[in-house]
Amino acid sequence: MSNFTNSARTETTASNARWLICGLLFFAASVNYMDRQVIGLLKPTLQVQLGWTDEGYSNIVVAFQLAYGASLLFIGKLIDRIGTRKGFSLAVLFWSISAMAHAAATSVLQFAIARFSLGVGEAGSFPASIKAVAEWFPKKERALATGIFNSGTNVGAIITPLIVPWLTLRFGWRMAFVCTGALGLIWIAAWMALYRRPEESSLVSPGELALIQSDLEQVTVIAVPWRTMLRLRQAWAVGLGKFFTDPIWFVYLFWMPDFLSRNLRLDLKGMALPLFVIYSGASVGSIGGGWLSSTLIQRGWEVNTSRKTAMLFCALAVTPIMLAARTSNAWFAVCLVAVAAGAHQGWSANIYTLASDMFPRGAVASVVGFGTLLGTISGMFISKMVGYILQETGSYVPIFVLAGTAYLVALGFVQVLAPRLERAEL
Repeated sequence: MSNFTNSARTETTASNARWLICGLLFFAASVNYMDRQVIGLLKPTLQVQLGWTDEGYSNIVVAFQLAYGASLLFIGKLIDRIGTRKGFSLAVLFWSISAMAHAAATSVLQFAIARFSLGVGEAGSFPASIKAVAEWFPKKERALATGIFNSGTNVGAIITPLIVPWLTLRFGWRMAFVCTGALGLIWIAAWMALYRRPEESSLVSPGELALIQSDLEQVTVIAVPWRTMLRLRQAWAVGLGKFFTDPIWFVYLFWMPDFLSRNLRLDLKGMALPLFVIYSGASVGSIGGGWLSSTLIQRGWEVNTSRKTAMLFCALAVTPIMLAARTSNAWFAVCLVAVAAGAHQGWSANIYTLASDMFPRGAVASVVGFGTLLGTISGMFISKMVGYILQETGSYVPIFVLAGTAYLVALGFVQVLAPRLERAEL
């Protein structure tokens, strides 16, 4: 009996191929954010060398956001049609070539075209990753796997400021685009070699396959028509929660290097450590925001109270950023931005969770897509506004005042539209 038990236990734990797949998704998320962030890091350098205006740079950012938001409307269906293996590899190939194409650009228009192309490809990353997790993990492990691969976005944002300045100073800014873009090609080679559906993979033991397939029941996907979505208060609670706050993350991602250069007089090499601190703060906040609401629930708080308490804490933690543009102390400003970036990620973790609190699991993707679209549309307007403000005033004060108040405004809309987080009637 003992031998039989030991044999069964060995068979069950003989392979952990699903975590190798999770590692590939983590790698893809890191590369995604590296390619996304290079333009922001090089903005001060390119502004001098190519004569960009702040408004011209904002047009480049808007081109990416427009392509990313529009592509979210169809990219998931395309990946469903051709499969995760082919769909994800094609998305990464498209965005990697687009990232490297920046090296050939010489004008704002050419950079905007390359950026638009990058947005189309990068829109496939999250849908493909979520689909891969669904194929490779039992439901009880999917939240953990999603959290692990999604943390790659923050790791990518941390690594980029460390390697792009070195590449630029040693080989020139064009090589920074080429080298970071080429990482995607390496990922594709590993993905195509290792990724199969679990039942087709030679890496999976019978025991692991049994674990992966231990809950094969399918979640019924509820196609929520736009007409219905627009009538649901719960959908607008999620949508407006992202509409007011998603653009602030774009400010942190695309404009922070310019802020460090303009206000704190840091050069490309000098801003590496401050950006590392800022995006490390984002990583901590991403985990901390989810931990706070989960801990309150475990202690007996109602879900509604727990979520909104965590969101209020994050909204208040952002407000000190309004002082960041008024101080001449570089590290005080960096710490304020780091706290705000972490608070944003904590807020984001909870706003995503609101969708699953108020909607059936099969409709969550539709609701999150709706919110992401609203956030992307708002992000385009904010990017143009930031470019206009800097062009006219050269000051980040109004931008950080907007960032410091946006979350409290968003929370007010969430409370009005979903005072008890009641389930949506579909």
